[in-house]
Amino acid sequence: MTRAMTRIDKTFARLRQEGRKAFVTYIMAGDPDLETSLAVMKGLPGSGVDIIELGIPFTDPMADGPTIQLAGQRALDGGQTLQKTLDMVAAFRKDDDATPIVLMGYYNPIYSRGVDRFLADAKTAGVDGLIVVDLPPEEDSELCLPAQAAGLNFIRLATPTTDDKRLPKVLSNTSGFVYYVSITGITGAAAAQAGDVAPEVARIKAQTELPLIVGFGINTPEAAQSIARVADGCVVGSAIVKEIGAGKPVAKVLDFVRSLAEGAHRA
Repeated sequence: MTRAMTRIDKTFARLRQEGRKAFVTYIMAGDPDLETSLAVMKGLPGSGVDIIELGIPFTDPMADGPTIQLAGQRALDGGQTLQKTLDMVAAFRKDDDATPIVLMGYYNPIYSRGVDRFLADAKTAGVDGLIVVDLPPEEDSELCLPAQAAGLNFIRLATPTTDDKRLPKVLSNTSGFVYYVSITGITGAAAAQAGDVAPEVARIKAQTELPLIVGFGINTPEAAQSIARVADGCVVGSAIVKEIGAGKPVAKVLDFVRSLAEGAHRA
């Protein structure tokens, strides 16, 4: 059975045709409040963002560093829920039917809602893909395979510790793109180095035709450019979340995003 192209697939096809790299951003849904985060989200495509990762706030975000942990806590304190996150996507879709949206988070809120119900609601809202950091490939029947069947991409993380023996397992049911975590450890903890990333990108791309996007440790236009140059694009999360957390106005946050996007698109 041939899977229908998702917005993610179409975006990468267009970027390839244009000879451009992808710029992907992460923000936490509901941080610091629903209104502000929706305003930022709506402004991202016009600031040069090709794909939006939207964080689902969770009480125990074990893979995240302090910046994103605090963002999740602010969102939860403000009353953000999984339903409100899906509502954000639906609100965004009223004006933008092209920009891919990937929900990123942990399995617990999805499990609590019920996988079938969650997938149906996510698809209806306009979600294109999922990154669920605490579900290994051994658990693909839990969410990954049902998500693919529902027409959502399931995006997997590969890391510097994903060796050649483990890599095929990680890639087996992945679709949309592969997210390469450029550093070991938590988000926002260190700076990514293109010299370290390039050989890893080549190693992974030898085993998959999927686009490879690099994230973690990218916080300047120069870093975005150097990392995007050795991959199919880059992701910036903590640096943007830090601007939001500092209480910067939406317009200032989007100016910062635009500068990063310009760096990535120069690659």
